This record gives sequence, C-alpha cells and structure tokens, in this order.
Amino acid sequence: MLEIEGLNKTFASPSGDVVALHQIRLQVEKGQFVTFIGPSGCGKSTLLKIVAGLDTAYQGSVKLNGKAIAGPGVEKGFIFQEPRLFPWLNVERNIAANRSLRDKEVCKQVDELIELVRLKGFEKAYPRELSGGMAQRVAIARALLRRPEVLLLDEPFGALDAFTRTHMQEVLLDIWENNKTTMLFVTHDLDEAVFLGQRVVIMNPRPGHIRNVIGIDLPYPRKRSGSSFQELRSRVLSEFEKVETPAIEIGAGI
Repeated sequence: MLEIEGLNKTFASPSGDVVALHQIRLQVEKGQFVTFIGPSGCGKSTLLKIVAGLDTAYQGSVKLNGKAIAGPGVEKGFIFQEPRLFPWLNVERNIAANRSLRDKEVCKQVDELIELVRLKGFEKAYPRELSGGMAQRVAIARALLRRPEVLLLDEPFGALDAFTRTHMQEVLLDIWENNKTTMLFVTHDLDEAVFLGQRVVIMNPRPGHIRNVIGIDLPYPRKRSGSSFQELRSRVLSEFEKVETPAIEIGAGI
C-alpha cells in the first residue's frame, strides 16, 4: 500500500546542508500499525510529513497504492502532538470542520465517531472544557471523518500524563481494530512503540536512516507485564541502545 524507496531529504542551513533522511526503504501493507522510535533529529517527523504530502522537496520515490504522493489529500490524515482544535467550535462541529452537520449522513458519521473515541455526552463541549486526552480524541475523530487510507500520528500523546497516555493508547487501538486504517505512529516512548505496533522501525540520526525493523508478533490486547511483551521490549531496547546519538544535537525535531 505504502512504498518508500531510496528516499533522501536534505535541509539547507547557514553552516551547510543537513541530510535529514538517507536511503529510506520501507513498505507498509494496508491496515498495518507501524511505530517509529529514535532520538531527536533522526528524521521521524520529516518522514511523516513527506508521506503526508506536506513536504515534496526530496529525492526518491514515495507511493501510496502505486501512485506518487504529490501533495496533501484526504487519503492521508495527520495528527500532531497538539490537538489544534478550533476554540470557537464545540466537539461535534470541530469533528465536522468544513462539512455541514445539516447533512444527515455527515451528522450520522460524526455521532458514530464520537461514540468510537469515547466522547459520548461531550458533543456540545468546547475545547476549553476538555482535558488534553479528550481534545486529542476530537482531533483523531476529525481526521477519521475524512476516511483516510493512512493515518499519520506525530507523537500525539507526548504531552499527556502517564495515566491519560495509557488510556489513549487503548482508545487508539480500539479505533484501529474497528477501522483497520493503516497507521504510522512516531514516539519517543519504547513501551508505547511495542504496545501499539505490529512493527517497530528503529531510526538512527545524522543522517537519519532505518537501523532495523522489528516485528511484534503479539496478539491484542497486550499486557505490558507479560513475559512475551517483556522479551520483545528487551529485544527492541537492545537494538535501540545501539543507535548512535551525537554529542551535539543539531536540528532536533527534524
């Protein structure tokens, strides 16, 4: 479904060009949940932006269903670390965004998504009345309303407390299991990567490249305390500890 071949990305800087991504090769099948981990500056966010069509200045090939990605489109949903809701709109209108709730089909879809992201009873609430986790669920529902083929999530739970983060991981898995939307999820949290993903992509910085891809062959729901989970976590951690982290971080967040 998603094919990345020979992807290279370079940024210009006053001190010279910075190679953000080097020879990225990755295939993601339809309906897969793939997580990405690596230190700041290894190109995780840049990779998501390229797949989303938000950055088209690169070398190589990035295709979705055999077609080159030339720009943004409804087939690709993007979730940022911040929910980025419209403060003057309530929950249901934020989800609908540029679609009218007067349309019965749109209204029905919004209601179904509110149920799916566990926000029933908060349809009329405004962003200022929501917790961080609830606001992020609204953002996810808004993206899903467009029925994207792939959902790209750039550290969506990074600003949440541990309890809310764990809850949001479970909500996201419910959404994925219901919709089977292909998901690419960037995180700095190793446990989160193993808990969510069917494959964990470990990235190395300077230049950003894929060090290894580890399959997580565990059924859902997963138990973090289980021996199988801990064994896979140890395997991912062992590989992650081999990642070369430079002494000076340049361009963190690339």
